[in-house]
Amino acid sequence: MTAATRETAAPALPTLRLCTAGSVDDGKSTFVGRLLHDTKSILADQFEAVTRASTARGLETPDLSLLVDGLRAEREQGITIDVAYRYFATDRRSFILADTPGHVQYTRNTVTGMSTSQLVIVLVDARNGVIEQTRRHLTVAAMMDIPQVVVAVNKIDAVDFSEDVFATVAADIRELTEGLGLRHVDVVPTSALLGDNVVTRSERTPWYHGPAVLEILEDARPDLLASEADDKADDLRLPVQYVIRDHATDYRGYAGRITSGTVRVGDTVTVGTGGSVREVAVTGIDTPDGEVAEAGVGRSVTLRLAEDIDIARGDLIADATRPEAVTSLTATVVQLSETPVRLRSLILLRYGSALVRARVDEIIRRTDIAGGDPVADTAAPADDTQLRLNDIAEVRVTLAEPLPVETYRRGGAVGSFLLIDPQTGDTVTAGLVS
Repeated sequence: MTAATRETAAPALPTLRLCTAGSVDDGKSTFVGRLLHDTKSILADQFEAVTRASTARGLETPDLSLLVDGLRAEREQGITIDVAYRYFATDRRSFILADTPGHVQYTRNTVTGMSTSQLVIVLVDARNGVIEQTRRHLTVAAMMDIPQVVVAVNKIDAVDFSEDVFATVAADIRELTEGLGLRHVDVVPTSALLGDNVVTRSERTPWYHGPAVLEILEDARPDLLASEADDKADDLRLPVQYVIRDHATDYRGYAGRITSGTVRVGDTVTVGTGGSVREVAVTGIDTPDGEVAEAGVGRSVTLRLAEDIDIARGDLIADATRPEAVTSLTATVVQLSETPVRLRSLILLRYGSALVRARVDEIIRRTDIAGGDPVADTAAPADDTQLRLNDIAEVRVTLAEPLPVETYRRGGAVGSFLLIDPQTGDTVTAGLVS
């Protein structure tokens, strides 16, 4: 590429990572298909294929759910369903959408989709209002501190675009989200089937004066919202992934991805565990693009330090705000596997790049989603001895060796961990340090 070409090339659009969630009957596939179609993010031959398939089924209009119907086909075949990623863009922004399955059996995949999202769209059927899956999805969004949530009250056409129905459902949603502590929530009446308030505002809902869903997505400022709520966003955290040595040149560097904060050449950082924490100066920052003077969150770097220190994979490089290393922690967990986690049995805990032996010693309380009130936790009975699929609970975990853990921050920058079955290597539980 020539210099002239670089000067005239259009700047890269800002990217928003989002996730859709909803029950199996809330019209999520049609909603995602509508977003893709109305933003002109599908090819002509794709739309022609959908039109032919819809006509063969006796439908008068194209079934846009067929654009994302791979998940449904997987379900019919009885195979494991995973998160599917969709990509679309407008003149103002590009989007990476994690399309998650709606069935309660696959809630673990919704957790996966939300874990990397800056914004979540939760669909609610206007005819049914808030149901158990709605409460579960919004509870997970609150647990993960998602900075912005859009609740699409879908199928508003099925209730004749009724303002009263929308007002009732919206009031229930507001009560739930306020109780969960979700800070920024938009509630929008939509018809994914007809396109109302999905990409453009609808004339059939004159009583609704807010933006369409796409307008909210284009204007979203999740990083700003998150930084306003997180006064520790600038703390440096760099879990060491690999130690790079070159004996011929005496090169020693510590490679990893910056999960929080910024590091600069000349900064003093801390390394080590417990009472053996040491301070050392940063003498160089290497990246795949060459040496840089500073690097921020999300950047993969190799740090060179002023002294040769015994640092290994799993160690943490931090600034002066380094968290205390502990051997016990409390956390909110979501059980992802059908294989239960039994109390006081050996489990592996992965925190950042560290992997240590651990055990769950106590289930302190469970979140009662099925009971209709996810805000009020229930104390676990004395004979409660295991975590089961889709359980959300607060637990106490004991570690075999000290780890510098800290309270969870949005997006998993710090405070998130996984529990791993030591026999199979399968991830069974996701946890957020309380």
